[in-house]
Amino acid sequence: MLVRISLGMLFVSIILFSLTPTLANSIGQGNADVLYVRAVETEKNVWTFHVTVSHPDTGWKDYADGWDVVLPDNTVLKTNASDTFTRVLLHPHETEQPFTRSQRNLKIPADVTTVRVRAHDMIDGFGGKEVVVDFSNFETKYYKVERLGK
Repeated sequence: MLVRISLGMLFVSIILFSLTPTLANSIGQGNADVLYVRAVETEKNVWTFHVTVSHPDTGWKDYADGWDVVLPDNTVLKTNASDTFTRVLLHPHETEQPFTRSQRNLKIPADVTTVRVRAHDMIDGFGGKEVVVDFSNFETKYYKVERLGK
């Protein structure tokens, strides 16, 4: 009897465990994708980011409403501390997909070698495709880094 209960519990645990990733992926999975990033150093350790985002905007109730530049310690860079995102997007882009928006004057410490760029949408939040920018690698299919004097 003890063996049956243990096997039964094991069976239930396996079923629940196998369903959990599906449930987790369907809740809070954003579909605002970062397609490309151009990072330009405008002065020492000060950057402008040009970020191309794709999202199936449907109007004012569901659109990509911002993107972030995130340091390795999860600090989100902002030029204005009260902003929700690194770059706040104020309106839908239903007829302009994908679209590129820029944010300048982002201060990145000299010892930071990578940043992560993510996009957010009003309904699903974060969770779409992100781009990791490696400042030591100047160009890939997903980003380009332009440093002063190089």
